[in-house]
Amino acid sequence: MVDKKLSGQTALVTGANSGIGEGVAISLGEAGANVVVNYVSKPETAQAVVDKIKSFGSKAIALQADVSNEEQVISMFKQAIKEFGTIDILVNNAGLQKDAKFDEMTLSQWNIVMNVNLTGQFLCAREAIKEFMKRGPVPERSQALGKIICMSSVHELIPWAGHVNYASSKGAIRMFMQSLAQEYGDRKIRVNSICPGAIQTPINTDAWATPEALNSLMSLIPYNRIGQPSDIGKLAVFLASDDSDYITGASIFIDGGMTVFEGFATGG
Repeated sequence: MVDKKLSGQTALVTGANSGIGEGVAISLGEAGANVVVNYVSKPETAQAVVDKIKSFGSKAIALQADVSNEEQVISMFKQAIKEFGTIDILVNNAGLQKDAKFDEMTLSQWNIVMNVNLTGQFLCAREAIKEFMKRGPVPERSQALGKIICMSSVHELIPWAGHVNYASSKGAIRMFMQSLAQEYGDRKIRVNSICPGAIQTPINTDAWATPEALNSLMSLIPYNRIGQPSDIGKLAVFLASDDSDYITGASIFIDGGMTVFEGFATGG
């Protein structure tokens, strides 16, 4: 039986109708949290995630908002708070890639990645922190005033040619997260990052869809398997719970060992 360690708390997960966001939203709901499933498109897939969460006995709603749009983010938080009373947990997951060789990258490709991956995290975290401080502590629910989980990547550490905009956004998330943890730690707001490696999601289908691609990918992963969204979900539950109450300002890599650089296993 799953431990309902997040019972009575409400989580908002951005980009939660597919991939890692979906896995995180489902795991949080299974752990007892009410969940706001944010999406931009495909409302039917968001509703499927809501229905799955409700099957665990938790409450859930789907809310449409572009996280790079300030007005839409503010409206989303207002709707979520009206529905559930408050927000206890924010998972800043929404992100995208617009890949190109750097000398061919357009300003539009740069801007859209930065606007969603980084500015989106800023806008959502700002609204979450405002709500945490307005609401005040609820020690019977959590020792922390609030929890923010930023979805980063192994590419906050590993450079990625051909993906300069994406890697730059993830490197920036590291400093964003740590600065928030420093600024709001004395108010019992915990801020951490999850840094996934290769996870089997629609955003990276080309990396695992054929046996040849998957074998090539395994040359980068000592643990010799591709990650699943549920792997990230389990870590998110831990970081959202009081089990991790002394963890803040941390980048936690969940990558099957990708960041130990398997290519150097034979001495380079």
